[in-house]
Amino acid sequence: MQAYMTQPRKRLLTYLKDHRDETFSAKQISDKLSEVSVSAVYRNLSALEQDGAVRRVSKTGSREVFYQYLAAEECRSHLHLSCKKCGKTFHMDAEETEDLVERIAALDKFALDRSETVLYGVCEACQQPGGCPKKEDDEK
Repeated sequence: MQAYMTQPRKRLLTYLKDHRDETFSAKQISDKLSEVSVSAVYRNLSALEQDGAVRRVSKTGSREVFYQYLAAEECRSHLHLSCKKCGKTFHMDAEETEDLVERIAALDKFALDRSETVLYGVCEACQQPGGCPKKEDDEK
């Protein structure tokens, strides 16, 4: 059954769609959507997670839970790379992803769930001297 589309849910979905390659805590989202309460953000994220529209993830060294929008079709068909420093998530190259998925299926007899598969590391920007510009922006 489709959930009632409240104004807080509409605002949350718009925000997540506009930032689909990023992960956010409920608090970070609430801070950005000042007109939406933290409790409304948590309620809606929980419902969206149950619907498969968002994924809940943890970052290394943090107890906080983060969320990423998944409802976009391009997210469902890609494996993802996630930067442990800035939190940005990237889609892996489609051709390389397909090769990897096929090899795992053939060699290990294991079917990967692409929408749930995330490889963690450090993005190119965060490897540069001075680090990732996104991280600096978040600290302002």
